[in-house]
Amino acid sequence: MIGRLNHVAIAVPDLKAGLAIYANLLGAKVSEPQALPEHGVTVVFVELPNTKIELLEVLGENSPIAPFLERSPAGGIHHICYEVEDVIAARDKLLKEGARVLGDGDPKTGAHGNPVVFLHPKDFCGTLVELEQV
Repeated sequence: MIGRLNHVAIAVPDLKAGLAIYANLLGAKVSEPQALPEHGVTVVFVELPNTKIELLEVLGENSPIAPFLERSPAGGIHHICYEVEDVIAARDKLLKEGARVLGDGDPKTGAHGNPVVFLHPKDFCGTLVELEQV
């Protein structure tokens, strides 16, 4: 079921500062910022040879990463994203096995334009997991 690692998401208090670290200090190729109001975040993707880093900044009052940044004001790893061939089939298998899918369980459109679901961190070794259909 699980495919390759798509990205590691890092919540940051200041997207411009985070972007500068990766682009200027590390010399990475970084995408333009993309506002995702339906997810409550603005993102940039740092392109690496084997995966991506997603930097997330709060967008709006109901951003799901705001509580994370309240607990970790400097930022930190927020979630990891794995690719799956069929997000509905993966979700259904996981639900049958007792895993919890966050929200209403229906896939949302993610930053790459693909369906995604998030899995409860208590079911995955304390890590918030995103599954993205590719």
